[in-house]
Amino acid sequence: MILSMTGFAAISREFPGGMLNLELRAVNHRYLDVQMRLPEELRVIEAPLREMIGAKVTRGKLECRVGFNQLENATPTLEVNHELLQQLLAVSRTIKESAPEADTLSLGELMRWPGVMKSNELKPEVLQQLCLESLTKALADFNASREREGEKLKAVLLERVASIETIVAGLKPKLPQILAAYMEKLSNRLRDALESVDEDRLKQEFALFAQKIDVDEELSRLSTHLSEVRRILKAGGQAGKRLDFLMQELNREANTLGSKSVSTETTQASVELKVLIEQMREQIQNIE
Repeated sequence: MILSMTGFAAISREFPGGMLNLELRAVNHRYLDVQMRLPEELRVIEAPLREMIGAKVTRGKLECRVGFNQLENATPTLEVNHELLQQLLAVSRTIKESAPEADTLSLGELMRWPGVMKSNELKPEVLQQLCLESLTKALADFNASREREGEKLKAVLLERVASIETIVAGLKPKLPQILAAYMEKLSNRLRDALESVDEDRLKQEFALFAQKIDVDEELSRLSTHLSEVRRILKAGGQAGKRLDFLMQELNREANTLGSKSVSTETTQASVELKVLIEQMREQIQNIE
């Protein structure tokens, strides 16, 4: 599966008295650059959040933004744990009977006793767990969006590959005719310019020159590189850097084709190839 480095996902989760919102958005980048935007209450779990992202994303400039809002009508309330309170009072009376000099528990001490007062306010650890669960879901949605975008990029690249293959296939059969026509034209010019021509020497020079302007090898390498592009796109995975390297190789062959050109057909083919290769290179910049 080809993955785009561009993606987006947003998750909203309700909790008692509020709402937690988590967003992931990313654009292309040479390596993984994660920027966290967290409220102070969640700074403690920044490292686990980064680890979760790093396990699912390898390249791209990614921003993870988390926030939570209290509902307007959600005010913290306190309730008394009557069962625990009665137990404390009973224990206090028992101790008082055994040790009359002991002080009885004050109202403040009773209220501060763990569990006596219950609040509907969300505990930090519960909020942290909610954030971790939300990121898990957001990453799944985020990668699903990157897969969809990656399939679109793959289709565009395969379309360009097919266009380049069409140009190469159309040019190859014409090469002998193009070369022969140019050599004949050059031969006639030399005969007109020189009074006497050594035909054997002329043939030798033409043979050497023909090798220099022959572009069949460049076209063959173009076809080989295009086959490799197809193979990588089919295999999927982290293909961006490999495809970018192949674009450099394709561009090199297209440039050589232009520099060796002896006809308008090969010159035009070189220009068209470079345009298509550049279009592919721009798309590949978005592939992980």
